[in-house]
Amino acid sequence: MEVILREEVVNLGNIGDIVRVAPGYGRNYLLPTGKAVLADKKNIKAMEHEQRIAEGRAKKAKEAAMTVAEKLNAATVEFKAKVGEEDKLFGSITAKDIAEALKEKDLEVDRRKIVIAEPIKSLGEHTVEVKLGLDVTASVKVIVEAE
Repeated sequence: MEVILREEVVNLGNIGDIVRVAPGYGRNYLLPTGKAVLADKKNIKAMEHEQRIAEGRAKKAKEAAMTVAEKLNAATVEFKAKVGEEDKLFGSITAKDIAEALKEKDLEVDRRKIVIAEPIKSLGEHTVEVKLGLDVTASVKVIVEAE
């Protein structure tokens, strides 16, 4: 029995794949749960149409992410913090702090997309990576100065 997958199924395939499965598996699990549809001409054409639409949406989303990445690459965020001996910060600069500072500059970024190996605990200039999804990344310059 051939089916078109509507969802990613582990050890079987990805969305839109046409796969051959055992008739019982298809009839009793894949079809009733909506994870697949029968691979007839009508469903194949409908799936191809949905894939074209999804590709168009993905292209627009990637273009939007690229414009945001350009703005983020040009952005610089400055922080003033209290320091102790050897220019170590009392506390640290985290992804949340960076996201809030970017929001003040009208660049809204989810803090979970900001990649910091460890919170920033020293003075100076640091580069922080922002993963916007769809294989688009940007880097933001973070400058930490003594208060």
